[in-house]
Amino acid sequence: MASTETFRIPKHRRHVSVARRRLREALADWDVAGELTDTVTLLASELVTNAVLHCRVSCAQVRVTLTLDGAELLLEVTDPDRDRLPQPHRPTLGREGGRGLALVEALADTWGCRQGPYTKCVWARFTLAEAKRAHVPVGS
Repeated sequence: MASTETFRIPKHRRHVSVARRRLREALADWDVAGELTDTVTLLASELVTNAVLHCRVSCAQVRVTLTLDGAELLLEVTDPDRDRLPQPHRPTLGREGGRGLALVEALADTWGCRQGPYTKCVWARFTLAEAKRAHVPVGS
């Protein structure tokens, strides 16, 4: 049975840290630790920051969902600006931003985005290591 943590944050930079904290707590509750926790938290920070900075819908909220299903962990970040899909590009030296999706591509097992009727969702999938699978609580 899958375990899911879903929450919403206001579309403001100061709430990105709230998303990181909530995800770390969920991962700790599921006994997911170490490098995977750091990676998921880093990529969540990047995806939430992108949603906060690039969503053109005023007074919007960003929905963050983390699902643990067996050996798979799925991070989803959803915002109501369905037509502005993420565009990976090569970061240039001296440019402050532009590395978030490159990090997601490098560190997640797979990633992508999908459009809903009124939203877009950017997702990243991770596979837990064999040794970690044995420690995942069943039915939590």
